[in-house]
Amino acid sequence: MDRSKWFILATGLIIGAIAAVLVKLGNPPNMGFCIACFERDIAGALGLHRAALVQYMRPEIIGIVLGAMLTSLFAGEFKARGGSATFVRFVMGIFMMIGALVFLGCPLRDVLRMAGGDYNAVVGFIGFVCGVATGVFFLKRGFNLGRSEYSHSNAGGFILPVIFLIFLFFLVKGVVFNPDAGGPLFFSAEGPGSKFAPLGISLVAGLVVGFLAQRTRLCLSGGIRDFILIRDNYLLLGFLGIFIGALILNIAFGFFKPGFADQPIAHTMSVWNFLGLYLVGLTATLLGGCPLRQLILSGEGDMDAAAVVFGMIVGAAFAHNFMFAASPQGVGIYGQIACIVGILVMFWLGFSFREE
Repeated sequence: MDRSKWFILATGLIIGAIAAVLVKLGNPPNMGFCIACFERDIAGALGLHRAALVQYMRPEIIGIVLGAMLTSLFAGEFKARGGSATFVRFVMGIFMMIGALVFLGCPLRDVLRMAGGDYNAVVGFIGFVCGVATGVFFLKRGFNLGRSEYSHSNAGGFILPVIFLIFLFFLVKGVVFNPDAGGPLFFSAEGPGSKFAPLGISLVAGLVVGFLAQRTRLCLSGGIRDFILIRDNYLLLGFLGIFIGALILNIAFGFFKPGFADQPIAHTMSVWNFLGLYLVGLTATLLGGCPLRQLILSGEGDMDAAAVVFGMIVGAAFAHNFMFAASPQGVGIYGQIACIVGILVMFWLGFSFREE
């Protein structure tokens, strides 16, 4: 392998190891990093939904965006850009989150769940691959959301990182605007939202992942897409590294528990594990990047990616307020309907946005 492939493999090993260490230090099991779950927790922390078990301002997400921003600034790669079907991307972000919460995890967490022995995640991974393959079908037919325009000023590209910096300030200072009702941040007293590693360690972990993911363009949907289209395995090596790094430490820490039943923050409804990540894979391919990649792009100044990130946060609010999100007991009828609707909407967009 050439040097770049060794670097992305090492990047994956580091991220997988960090994820396992974060679980050891307090993060929910098999959830050292989960972009969708953590953005869902942020939505709860902001009071956008009132699912009391999943409310926490996750420093890892803030760190990823800031790490990508700082890295791209030093590398001269930070450029404000946007205007490529921005509202469509926002809506697609909503559906990507719905698919992730039907499965109970993003593609990154899917790999971490497999590294913890969760066979349900294998079913989800197959669904994700099929979703990416469907997205590639649309790409081959000319799917295109349009070209992003570069701004004459980089100011717009700093908006999302600045918002997350404000969130970090609220988290560190524990600001309370309304002593009677709580807020602006809400915190879970029990459940996944109450489980977290120390704030400083979580923030540094996010910064490291943001730096590494920005330098390597780490993206699972992109890796599968590239392998299908041109048989390039560069990006897939990163996720192989994540799996190996997390697997080794999961075994060392005693976290590895193979099987379908009794997996942490997971359900055994195979059809919906498949379809949930199928929706995520399809949507991510049409958007040009998985949830992790959207965070990295937003840190680099991509305002369209920032719209996707906020779409996912709003999607998390919809998912819990309208009972779309799954639970360890399974996926309710509303979540099943929302997942199918999301897939149909992505098919409609896939056929509609085509270059002539």
